[in-house]
Amino acid sequence: MKLLCIGRNYEEHAKELKNPLPSEPVIFSKPDTALLRNNDPFFIPDFAESFHYEVEIVVRINRLGKNIEEQFAHRYYDEIGLGIDFTARDLQDKLKQKGLPWEKCKAFDHSAVISNFVRKEEYQDLNNLKFHLDINGETRQKGNTHDMIFNIDQIISHVSKYFTLKIGDFIYTGTPSGVGPVKIGDRMQGYIEDENFFDFQVK
Repeated sequence: MKLLCIGRNYEEHAKELKNPLPSEPVIFSKPDTALLRNNDPFFIPDFAESFHYEVEIVVRINRLGKNIEEQFAHRYYDEIGLGIDFTARDLQDKLKQKGLPWEKCKAFDHSAVISNFVRKEEYQDLNNLKFHLDINGETRQKGNTHDMIFNIDQIISHVSKYFTLKIGDFIYTGTPSGVGPVKIGDRMQGYIEDENFFDFQVK
């Protein structure tokens, strides 16, 4: 099982980080040791100073696929969930400046929060799906999948050109604007539409 993540997939988020808009999906990966499940707390590591939250819609792959055409991509997942891509932002900035890979700032242990999953049929339109992140009862991030630069089917098709998708793989589809740092004591609650998908503490 692998975690494939899409960066810069919302225009306003790319702008807030002063990144150019991508012409194709920006892909990076995390190992399975990055997963944080079951509303377990997120313990802030000591190797960086600033850890940012990035809430994202996540899809779980349900069949083996390679070189998937976009028109058939919907057949390769039947559930969606919500996740957070935690990022060691100050470390990322240093790595970018040196032209080095991102793994240390993106793929560290427990950097990928994952919620429960629900059948995609529960939603009328996956390309018009609202989601948000509350911290300590205050909404910090709000997104809608219609603002994605690349939609879910386009992402699956593109990713499958490079990586064989296997049953149980996760794809994190990108984060909207509003990212920011977490601190000890924060309560993180994530929602798709009005349904709570995760609720955990930062320690």
